Amino acid sequence: MMHLHSSTTGRSYGRNLLLASAVLLTGMSIPQQSLAQKANAEVAYFAVQTGTLSTALQHLQRQAGVNIVYEANDLKESKVEAAEFRGAKVGEILRQLLRNKPLRFEEKQGVIILQPAPATPVGSQGRRAAQEVKGKVTDTSTGTALPGVTVLVKGTTIGAVTNSEGLFTLAVPADATTLVFSFVGYVAKEVTIGNQTSIDVALAQDNKLLNDVVVIGYGSAKKGEVTSSITNVDPREFNRGVVATPDQILQGKVAGLNITRSGDPNATASVVLRGASSLRTGQAQEPFYVIDGVPAASINLVAPDDIVSIDVLKDASATAIYGARAANGVIIITTRRQKPNAAVSYSGYVGVEQVSNTIDMLSGDELRNYLESNSKSLSPADNDEGTNTDWQKEVMRTGISHNHTISYGGGSEKSAFNASVNYFKRQGVMKTSDSERVIGKINLDQKTLKDKLQLRFTLTNSLLKQNLISDLVYRNMFTHLPTTNIQNPDGTYKENLTRTQYYNPVALLEQNSEERKINTLLGNASAQLTILPNLTNTLSLSMQNESVKGGAYQGRESPVPNSNNVTGLAARGLARRYSLENTRKILENYLTYNPLNNATHDLKVLVGYSWQEDKNGDGFQTDTRGFVSDQLGYNNLGLGNPNGVTPNYDAAIAGYSLGISTLRLISLYSRVNYGLKDRYFLQVSVRRDGSSAFGQNNRWGTFPAASFAWNIAREDFLAGQSKLNELKLRVGYGITGNSLGFDPLIATQRYSSVGTFYYNGSFIKAIGPTQNPNPDLKWESTAMLNVGVDFGLFDNRLSGTVEYYDKRTSDLIWNYPVSTTQYFVNTLYANVGEISNKGVELTLNATPVQTADFQWNLSGTLAHNVNKVEKLANEQFRLDQVYTAYPGGSGQSGISTQIVKTGYPIGQFFMPEYAGRDEAGLSLFYKADGTTTGSPALADYKYQGNAQPTLLYGLSNTLSWKSLDLNFFLRGVTGNKILNATLANLNIPAQSTANNLPAFSLNEPYGDNRANYYSNRYLESGAYLRLDNVTLGYNLPIKNEYVKRARVYLTSQNLFTITKYRGIDPEMNLGGLTPGLDNNNFYPKTRSYVLGVNLEF
Repeated sequence: MMHLHSSTTGRSYGRNLLLASAVLLTGMSIPQQSLAQKANAEVAYFAVQTGTLSTALQHLQRQAGVNIVYEANDLKESKVEAAEFRGAKVGEILRQLLRNKPLRFEEKQGVIILQPAPATPVGSQGRRAAQEVKGKVTDTSTGTALPGVTVLVKGTTIGAVTNSEGLFTLAVPADATTLVFSFVGYVAKEVTIGNQTSIDVALAQDNKLLNDVVVIGYGSAKKGEVTSSITNVDPREFNRGVVATPDQILQGKVAGLNITRSGDPNATASVVLRGASSLRTGQAQEPFYVIDGVPAASINLVAPDDIVSIDVLKDASATAIYGARAANGVIIITTRRQKPNAAVSYSGYVGVEQVSNTIDMLSGDELRNYLESNSKSLSPADNDEGTNTDWQKEVMRTGISHNHTISYGGGSEKSAFNASVNYFKRQGVMKTSDSERVIGKINLDQKTLKDKLQLRFTLTNSLLKQNLISDLVYRNMFTHLPTTNIQNPDGTYKENLTRTQYYNPVALLEQNSEERKINTLLGNASAQLTILPNLTNTLSLSMQNESVKGGAYQGRESPVPNSNNVTGLAARGLARRYSLENTRKILENYLTYNPLNNATHDLKVLVGYSWQEDKNGDGFQTDTRGFVSDQLGYNNLGLGNPNGVTPNYDAAIAGYSLGISTLRLISLYSRVNYGLKDRYFLQVSVRRDGSSAFGQNNRWGTFPAASFAWNIAREDFLAGQSKLNELKLRVGYGITGNSLGFDPLIATQRYSSVGTFYYNGSFIKAIGPTQNPNPDLKWESTAMLNVGVDFGLFDNRLSGTVEYYDKRTSDLIWNYPVSTTQYFVNTLYANVGEISNKGVELTLNATPVQTADFQWNLSGTLAHNVNKVEKLANEQFRLDQVYTAYPGGSGQSGISTQIVKTGYPIGQFFMPEYAGRDEAGLSLFYKADGTTTGSPALADYKYQGNAQPTLLYGLSNTLSWKSLDLNFFLRGVTGNKILNATLANLNIPAQSTANNLPAFSLNEPYGDNRANYYSNRYLESGAYLRLDNVTLGYNLPIKNEYVKRARVYLTSQNLFTITKYRGIDPEMNLGGLTPGLDNNNFYPKTRSYVLGVNLEF
């Protein structure tokens, strides 16, 4: 690297001597093949501070490894403004630095030379300027002006740069034929000059360049240098419509990432990446989230409008830096921070949601006719009041949703701030269910000590309010008789109290309520100190507090029993209040060292330490009863009968556990990245985690990983391939752990109440062991091999990724049966099993059409995964299979429908095979020997397909014409099965005197009391194709000094679904141990219509 300048008064002599010296020294120190095209060298990231041009040039030389020569007098006191460049070429950076300055540059023998621009632009052969060309450059998709665009006469160094309004003026030689327009993040464009004196050009954004930098965990990397499987999702690709959380905007956008959710505004999504890899459920099967560098932060803290990028780390070589929490992948979310200059923005929408599909149940008249044709009548007789009540309509509504985000920021390069507030409210399509949320966030950034110390502070607060409804509503809106009224003549709700679990669904909503408030506060402070130019230390402290408060009330007339089988009717009102608090503290400190950074070698070293402490379940729960009025609900327990107050400290609260527990995690980690000649890249990482959750003999785990990438497209033997822009081969292998979703006391001997004993005239509570200790319990461990190819063709108008992975998880934790002669209780948590996932993923991006006014972009994903249980037992712990998925329909208590068994996938259906009906019209099933029976035994069950899709796919189309754009997104799955237990549970013709029937049952024999037996008769294809999202947007041609940008859009979600499935919706939860089970608890899927606006001031 070299920096030469001259301050002699003999300008021509000094410049020539300077050039000769530079070329001589360069030729002596640098190989000949590396001398050419320095101006075309790319820089992953370059930041310019407000200051002198000479200082900026010195920084550029050091970072880009190029030689720039100039005379000091030519620069004088030239100043530059602060700017950032990502994935830009050296020449592009120089053109912006020299904008509006009387300087130009040229390259000779690997040296970039700055010199004054001639008064009359002259080309390389001294051509005379013959005409002046003016014009404006705008963004194709938004229509906004683009400042800083370089406009060059092709084949020369004659050029100009557009001003803040996108305008340029350029004097061109008489024989010039073409102008070249280029700008960082946009596709370059050539325009024929001809006789034109005014040329307006629209540039299209280059998605590849805009996504060039990805977050890799404790840092970022240029996409061309990434050696692992990482998918970056740009905000322009996010799903639109009624979305509240980050998982919703990712649905269908990442190959291998399967996200499913119901229409319930209060339900969490099921998120599974590359197949289930644990026998545990919940968090144990979901990815690990990192938000703005804070690991394990709650996604309730993130408003979708605040997100600037999402990076999904999919393979072990990418995720191993997060060690014991990364077996299911890592999702890194980056939210907006303020750049210099004040800015105000608003985004908002209002939408309506309707139920997209319901189950076709019999009307009152149809049910009467069916009973009459079978010589039956309703029982008791007063159940027939001559009505045709549609209970589904009575409990459903059109939901109104609206979302508003206001952001304000400002400051300078030294000090900047950003504050935002998001308000979101969504009415569920089931009456009384809704969700309301407010998120407030403030960021402060400060640079000091001559920019060597960068301080960052973030404070985020989320308040989420939920109104919940009971699962009983879903069941009874189908089964309740349509022949009865909603209310009695006296205004009370019509109920049939002679039957259990049979309730008026409207009364369920009106007489029973549950409200929950979740207040989440996250504070983060970080300090990055530049110790040396290539050595930085980052210290980060964060604390998250989650407070959950709620209550439930069952009215004085409610016949619904509580967990103790006491009804609100019998207790004259039942109330419950609960409160709990969870806290998390995290300290991170890491050093980043970059000793080599030149055209040949690039070496980065990361070394870090992490400490985390979680305290969860600090709370209580209290019940009371005996209220004189329902008016205050659970808000004043003092109005109940004091003798009815029952503290309940050990109960679970819908996903939360009461009972204080503490978990600590201590980690050491390191990563080394090395690049050679910008073609060969190696990454090696290791993390050692220690956790208090595991047995004292196995509290530490080591998680290594390595990956290599070869950028074949940059090899000399492919230099002449103009159609091939990228061809990179990647291979990686690593080991990660899974400690998510653990009970911190899982390896510890536990004691609790085991009954009572009689002593001295009274019964005394007995305390005894309820869980065996296991000092050898350790991490579940996942090893993964990943091979991938990234490619780009035809100026990257066709690009994509093909990947193969082989993932094997060992030491699965399960509660195994043991002998009480050796242990206190008859089960023990132990590490035994193994699960494998093997798959192929394809991601494609294409731009079939691109003109000045019109652009068509396509992107698609395809994923195939094969899941298999490889092992369940060893010599010490025996387990042949685990029966799961108990729908619990009428007369089928204790009947399972799925099995976990070696050689089969999670979600394997195991049930009888339907054999039709006998002469009496009764259902028959095949026995193991091929004969038929009406009462199949477990030995007759057969493997009947599984709930895991063989293929997940998504396709996005974006059409842009001037200021209009249209996007539609299709996604679907195929190859999976769904057990329609809801239909089976409803199909009981013999109970139609007291229960309604689906229209499906009209062709069923009335006397078939086996019609509802679970078998492959109710096992249906779960394949579907859904038009998931359609958005039409328009960028208004704003000519206003106050409004910089305005956009309006219309979005519709879930417009149609093509499927053969007979249930409400084929999009079933595919996480957990019982995927693909539709069992009376599915909140209806919705169709929404949204009108939105985005404004920037």
